[in-house]
Amino acid sequence: MMEYPAPQAESLVQHWYGEADQYRQADACRILPEEVPIALTYERVTHAVMMATPQNLEDFAYGFTITEGIVKNPEQITGLEIVRRPAGIELRMELADDQLDALMRRRRYMAGPVGCGLCGLESLEAVMRDLPKVDAGLQASGASLLKALTTLNSGQSLHRETSAVHAAGFWSQADETVLVREDVGRHNALDKLGGAMALRRIDPRQGAVVLTSRVSVEMVQKTAMLGVPILVAISAPSALAVRTARAAGITLVARARGNSFDVHSHPHRLTMARHPAGA
Repeated sequence: MMEYPAPQAESLVQHWYGEADQYRQADACRILPEEVPIALTYERVTHAVMMATPQNLEDFAYGFTITEGIVKNPEQITGLEIVRRPAGIELRMELADDQLDALMRRRRYMAGPVGCGLCGLESLEAVMRDLPKVDAGLQASGASLLKALTTLNSGQSLHRETSAVHAAGFWSQADETVLVREDVGRHNALDKLGGAMALRRIDPRQGAVVLTSRVSVEMVQKTAMLGVPILVAISAPSALAVRTARAAGITLVARARGNSFDVHSHPHRLTMARHPAGA
């Protein structure tokens, strides 16, 4: 079985504690997340290199390939090999003939640091790609979406150890569970989630994506490519993310904390308990 770096490592630090100028010092051990260059290759040709946490790499390979529109379903990836290289990890994939031909016609290279999901595009037009319209008729209560965020927090095992990674989860309306994936990069966490959903045959139309990060346009784009109708985040979106969600038919819920949230697009999917007038 292929071995690759553990998702976290120990670091000895000098811990300062106290207040004002009355600090004391003590040695302490901290757990930090790993960050590894990961190349996603198709037929031995590199398509992207991302800095990512080395866990759930099969999910990452499938999810990235789906959210980038290279394939529509996992069956179109005919082979995957995880290869440890001196400088990082290669996710070496093989594609069905039709998908490989399409990829070769629109070759796109990008080098992706953890804070960016759009580096290296070959044209300005490629940033605003055509997205599928998400028209699922899902209805969800505001209370259930806030509960989903709470459940997401409880599933962040790596974050509890490191306080330094993002999480993306899929809340299932059927059983109110949340499937969670984590990574140093928010885009990577969402890609890992998408791959996990595809490999487990989870119906994206029957739930919501929940995020610990802000909502940038690429997070909306990836949600649309997965076909999920509701996107919930604890932080605010960009203006472009809101416009993209409106155009893609996604219900965008942001600043979801405590018992309140903002709805930026397609509120028809949310059901609320209405209080009597004057209550």
